[in-house]
Amino acid sequence: MSVFSKLKQFKDLRDQGKKLQGALAGESVTSHNNGVALTMDGNLHLTGVAIDNEMLNPTKKEKLQNAIKDAHSDVTKKMQKIMAGKMQEMGGMDNLFPKK
Repeated sequence: MSVFSKLKQFKDLRDQGKKLQGALAGESVTSHNNGVALTMDGNLHLTGVAIDNEMLNPTKKEKLQNAIKDAHSDVTKKMQKIMAGKMQEMGGMDNLFPKK
C-alpha cells in the first residue's frame, strides 16, 4: 500500500469522524435513578442534573451519591449505544480498511 493511499485512508477516517460528530451533536439522553435524573449530549457532556427534594435529606447522603453514580453510568451506556448505532449507520470503519 502506497503512502498516498494511506494518507487518503486517514483523510477518509477524519471525514467520517467529523460526520459522526455532526450526527451526534443533536442527540440527548436522560437517565432516571432513585430520584436523580442526568442528561447527556452526544459529546458525552453532562448537560442536566435534577435531584428530587426528598434526596436532599442529609441522612440520605450515601443513597444520593450512589444514585448519581448509577445514573451517570446508565446515561453514559445509553449514549454509547446511540454512538455505536450512528457509526453502524455510517458503515462503521469497514470501508476504510479493506480486507486483503
